[in-house]
Amino acid sequence: MRKLVLTVALGAALAGCGGHDQPVAQSEADSAFQAKLQQQLLDAKPGSVIEIPAGHYALKRGLSLRADGVTIRGAGKDKTVLSFKGQVVGPEGLLVNASDFTIENLALEDTKGDALKINQGKNITIRGVRVEWTGGPKTTNGAYGLYPVKTENVLIEDSVVIGASDAGIYVGQSRNIIVRRNRAEQNVAGIEIENSINADVYENTATRNTGGILVFNMPNLSQAGKATRAFKNQVIDNNLGNFAAKGAAVASVPAGSGVVVNSNDQVEIFDNDIVNHQTANVIISSYFSTNYYNTKGVAADYNPYPKGIFVYGNRLKGGGDSPDGVDFKMLKTAVYGLTGHFPDVLWDGYADTKTLVDGLPPANDRICIQDVSGVLSADGPNGYKNPSTDTKPFECTLPKLPAVVLEPAPKA
Repeated sequence: MRKLVLTVALGAALAGCGGHDQPVAQSEADSAFQAKLQQQLLDAKPGSVIEIPAGHYALKRGLSLRADGVTIRGAGKDKTVLSFKGQVVGPEGLLVNASDFTIENLALEDTKGDALKINQGKNITIRGVRVEWTGGPKTTNGAYGLYPVKTENVLIEDSVVIGASDAGIYVGQSRNIIVRRNRAEQNVAGIEIENSINADVYENTATRNTGGILVFNMPNLSQAGKATRAFKNQVIDNNLGNFAAKGAAVASVPAGSGVVVNSNDQVEIFDNDIVNHQTANVIISSYFSTNYYNTKGVAADYNPYPKGIFVYGNRLKGGGDSPDGVDFKMLKTAVYGLTGHFPDVLWDGYADTKTLVDGLPPANDRICIQDVSGVLSADGPNGYKNPSTDTKPFECTLPKLPAVVLEPAPKA
């Protein structure tokens, strides 16, 4: 199919005018750009390529796209900048309800709400996109940076997200996902995979977030999550104070969390550098340990326990010396003394007692942990009264998960 290329060009209007007329001229140019770009999104057809030249464009309204098969392309994530700092209309920067969608080589800054939300599409590619809230970490920042939800065949690569008040890179209720070579910094959650099936998260850098990489499974959503691999990532110094809005699921993530698995199944964590997290480098927990926890209204088939978790072959260093929260501080002191620190892995201690045989879950439901300094079972069910440092329950191996293959494979 022949591609229809639409270039957003404002010509001389973007140059502005001199003297006292310049602010007015620039405002008129931005308004003209906004109207032209939104019209191109409305007129787009399968095969359309909307090219946005280098420049800094101020937008006051959110954008939307509903046509399948569209590519939006800028001149570079630091060259083509769509700024929503003065946004007065629309909760998102760009809302996409479409399949076969590609966005690449541009930046979305200071959106009022989520920066890029893609809802219910297939074959989604996000490449070389920068999302940033330029005022630094604030609760008033938008919740999500890159936000595909209820999607299938998703590729997010070579992108940067800074300052999201929930998750920088978030994929939720989706299938067949690759998140690679991205950087997430100064978000509450750097990268989060939630209620999704078949996700590979690799060669990313997550640093200076509250939590580096999260794999969550929350109740009352369209599907349960399973089969995520996190490998070859740099998860470093994620000790930022939690600035999520009250009531958000990630508001319960302790500052100083490297990789966190909550209530998810079949998660494989390997070949990562996980370094210097003040609470713990790896946290494995159940829904019962979250501030979000509320049994009222939770679907009866929801599984709140993490099952089939395999941690091995990582390079872990430092951390555990200043855990977040009164309970964790008291637990550390009780077990390791004032000058001690948590080991590499912290497990909250919640297990599905109905399935235990001789105190252990079925073979494929076990939490298997190798190549770490130690494991602390926190005994959350009993208020942290009887924590254990026994590593024998975690001395096991699980079947390796297969690599995620996107069909059809996105074009490079």
